[in-house]
Amino acid sequence: MLSMTLSEKKTIDTMRALAMDAVQAAKSGHPGTPVALSPIAYLLYNERMKYDPNRPNWPGRDRFILSIGHASTLIYATLHVAGVKALDDDGNPTDQPAVTLDDLKTFRQLGSRCAGHPEYGHVAGVEMTTGPLAAGVASSVGFAMANNWLAARYNKPGFDLFDANVYALCGDGCMMEGLSSEAASLAGHLQLSNLCWIYDLNKITIEGDTELAFTESVADRFAAYAWNVREVEDVNDLPALRQAFDAFEAEHERPTLIIVKSKIAYGAPTKEGKASAHGAPLGDDEIAGAKAFYGLDPDAKFARDDDVYQQFAQNLGKRGPELSAAWDAKFASYREAYPELAAELDLIFAGKLPQDWDKALEPFPADEKGMASRASSGKVLNRLAAGIPWLIGGSADLTPSNNTWLYDEAAGVFAPKQAGRNIRFGVRENAMAAITNGLVLSGLRGYCATFFVFADYLRPMLRLAALMKIPTLFVFTHDSIGVGEDGPTHQPVEHLASCRAIPNVAVFRPADANEVSEAYKAAMLLTETPSLMVLTRQNLPTVDRTRYGAASGVAKGAYVLADCEGTPDVVLIGTGSEVDLCLKAADKLGEEGVKARVVSAPCLELFARQSAEYRESVLPKEVKARVGVELGVELGWGRLLGDAGKFLGMTSFGDSAPAAKLMEHFGFTVDNVVALAKESIAEAR
Repeated sequence: MLSMTLSEKKTIDTMRALAMDAVQAAKSGHPGTPVALSPIAYLLYNERMKYDPNRPNWPGRDRFILSIGHASTLIYATLHVAGVKALDDDGNPTDQPAVTLDDLKTFRQLGSRCAGHPEYGHVAGVEMTTGPLAAGVASSVGFAMANNWLAARYNKPGFDLFDANVYALCGDGCMMEGLSSEAASLAGHLQLSNLCWIYDLNKITIEGDTELAFTESVADRFAAYAWNVREVEDVNDLPALRQAFDAFEAEHERPTLIIVKSKIAYGAPTKEGKASAHGAPLGDDEIAGAKAFYGLDPDAKFARDDDVYQQFAQNLGKRGPELSAAWDAKFASYREAYPELAAELDLIFAGKLPQDWDKALEPFPADEKGMASRASSGKVLNRLAAGIPWLIGGSADLTPSNNTWLYDEAAGVFAPKQAGRNIRFGVRENAMAAITNGLVLSGLRGYCATFFVFADYLRPMLRLAALMKIPTLFVFTHDSIGVGEDGPTHQPVEHLASCRAIPNVAVFRPADANEVSEAYKAAMLLTETPSLMVLTRQNLPTVDRTRYGAASGVAKGAYVLADCEGTPDVVLIGTGSEVDLCLKAADKLGEEGVKARVVSAPCLELFARQSAEYRESVLPKEVKARVGVELGVELGWGRLLGDAGKFLGMTSFGDSAPAAKLMEHFGFTVDNVVALAKESIAEAR
């Protein structure tokens, strides 16, 4: 019995054919899943989602996230057939399609909007970059949390501006990844009833049947996570799918998982249900056979049928604009009733900060004892929160150590139906970072925190933030062997180099409390770059700025902190806790008649962005004697030090002992810096 009308079937089958044709034209890609899951995309966009195809960035919209990013032709075909419009460089809707037929024909080719995996900012209608499995479902938790936070803060009686749902489509691979479990566990705890994951249970992986490695009951697992679990026996049964979505919309206490059974490459004569249909073109004969099975012309490629476009135009094309227009009218009335809150929302939608957002930041007085940069970070973070009401985040169960708690009573704790700004992520580093990306993609300024050594646990989500060009803030404390007695498992040595290796990441390692403050200011102004705050456990002296260079130099990545008369004999370059070591070494060199300049380099990435003239003023080419000092491995320092330069860093893992003993044991002493300076001077001659 046909479970869809003829017009529905024709539209869905056309979406399937477009997906197959795109992969075949590219001679690479993943056709099987888009072919199987077209009914879900059709139903969500054409019937269920609050979505205006003319305004794909409308603030009141529902979100669809394709966590199985390899099935990218599913979203591209859907955006094309649904008539979704492109955005200009300023994010304004245009009258041009987001995905044209030519874009589909050039799938996976240089310059095409249709990249191999969905790329945020590359094509309108793609809510985030996906590809690494489970990243999408994990970030969908952040999208759902952001909507609930916005609703709790800004919705008023008669003004339900934020009531959106978040849909994420995932597969067996997403469910195998531990990231999905981390995120699902927290989503259940937070009762995110506006979150719906649709799990494609096709029982196929690249290697074959999922029975090879995956035999658990996902339904039971999610029931244990306190999710509302629904099952649909056949993805082509539209009435059953509708009932499952009805059950999701009726649920107000739990997130929903809809388990949908499908056959990969549905309709393909010999490859339906086969692993071979996952990651390679189906072939012309197989595609022709599938089209014949659907009742389409087997010889037509990228066939365009006006009836198919009309299906979406008559439903989504009318419903979506009506919904967004009603939302606009409501927001106009809201603006009159709550002008201050509306002004905040304008800034959030535009990705801007409030006027005088940094006015609460005050300079720290000089202090030889000083404080750990994790402690000054906590003070600065709270001062920033006072000026940015939508600064929200938390730690992976390390808040007392990371000092990331917002202490204003109004900040509160994020919980169901509450606009708390302190998030308790639990020991879930990777999910924490993915969720924070979702918060940021929703317009909030999100931060997350853990020990620096555990950056390894969240690196994939840090990389995605950099790839998407979003300003996610990562706070990493306990940054070196200065951790001390906890030993090498908790002492990061390669992590600075590792994080600096990621393109489009700003790694800040501030030397004192005032550099911490300036680092945060610089990070908040980086709207297309994620930032890392790499902070100490041990105290750092607060530099006397009446004697040394102004901390505002942090904005340029590196600056002259202490100088000498005339041309220096040697330049000492330090970051973080090692800057004080450089200052003391410079003093000793001066006593011996050696002229030394001290450069603090809290962010090498920002320094690289400066003009050649500025970089020359800090590190003159004529001064070839240079010493770099950092509690990390040398990788990446060569461009600053040159052939005659020397580096004092780590060449092994750390050890377990008090921090002061470790510094001496690994050679981080004034005498060693002085000796290396003299060696560099000798070699530079």
